[in-house]
Amino acid sequence: MKEPFATTKPARDPRLDFFRGLTMLIIFIAHVPANSWNAFIPARFGFSSGAELFVFCSGFASALAFGGSFLRRGWALGAARILQRIWQIYWTQISLIVALVALAAAIDRLLGRTDLTQQFGPLLADPERALLGLATLTWQPDYLDILPMYLFILALVPAMMALRALHSTLPFAAVAALYALAWFTDIHLTGNPWNGAGWFLNPFAWQAIFFIGFFIAMKWLPVPRLGDRTLMLASAVILIASVPLCFWGILEHWPAMQELRDSILPGATEKTNLHPLRILHFLALAYVTLSLLDRRQTRLDGGAGHALILIGRQSLACFVMSIVLARLAAAASDAAGQDQVIVALINIAGFVGIFATTIAVGWFKGKPWAAAAREKPDDRDARPSRLAVHTRWREAS
Repeated sequence: MKEPFATTKPARDPRLDFFRGLTMLIIFIAHVPANSWNAFIPARFGFSSGAELFVFCSGFASALAFGGSFLRRGWALGAARILQRIWQIYWTQISLIVALVALAAAIDRLLGRTDLTQQFGPLLADPERALLGLATLTWQPDYLDILPMYLFILALVPAMMALRALHSTLPFAAVAALYALAWFTDIHLTGNPWNGAGWFLNPFAWQAIFFIGFFIAMKWLPVPRLGDRTLMLASAVILIASVPLCFWGILEHWPAMQELRDSILPGATEKTNLHPLRILHFLALAYVTLSLLDRRQTRLDGGAGHALILIGRQSLACFVMSIVLARLAAAASDAAGQDQVIVALINIAGFVGIFATTIAVGWFKGKPWAAAAREKPDDRDARPSRLAVHTRWREAS
């Protein structure tokens, strides 16, 4: 049974920007080595982490941003829109790496550190293969694997839209098949050309959480009624049961619990291949959170919540800035020491930098110079023509 493309564009959910903004702050904290605040981010209390939230929100936002192009303009133009975004993400990744290499070199020169060697050692030891790896995404330095994963999954969107046109169940079958391949075969993309290791975040697995968000936003996947007592209870059980298997305060003092966790979630693949428990925990957490916020949505857009929403609206720019600021914060923390007051000041400074980024990007996107041009015409346009001056002179005479 074929299903024609609909013509209605999904409405943007205001909660989306709030959680995307929150993710940017979590990513910053998680990317600063030896950051004591990292011990209290959501990932320390459950199986899922900020990565799941980031990818889910990316899928949801992609449906809102690009789904309409397929629905209104057809598959070919929709695919072209995706291709344009892939091009933007690719060059964002390349530019980010170049900026981080330059930043590491500058820090080394100013502070006498060895960040360039630690972060980009292969680039110095084997520049030819390293540069080729960076350009082809077959080498992903540490903490720089999220954008390539998003880029790859984004390329699957046209295929999912085509499958949906053939039959409503085919996109779900494709997602399940790719996820199964990630777990039951050795399918992966090379992320290290020197040892053949795969991408740290295997896109064949992580596409599952992306397309859950995508399918929900496209209204292909029904969402259960928020606040249902049975689902709330089941979700709460999942969340509570995961705490002793994830919280460091328990794992460090209860070896038996650490052994149980290791037997349930194999350390080498549980995040790389997105263990099913990570998906289940994320969905339970999302259901409980959204249920609790269901009657309080209007309160999100105020105070700190408004700041998070602004950050979420410029998520790509803020993500890039969070990575850069995390490298600066790491150097500052090492230089100033690990005193808790210093750590707090560094984290707050990072948050301020991310917020300043969203303000600046929003200002540039607003094109204030175009508005100024419309309000104040050019001097040459305001000056009367020679013919008008001559006509007025003759009338006066």
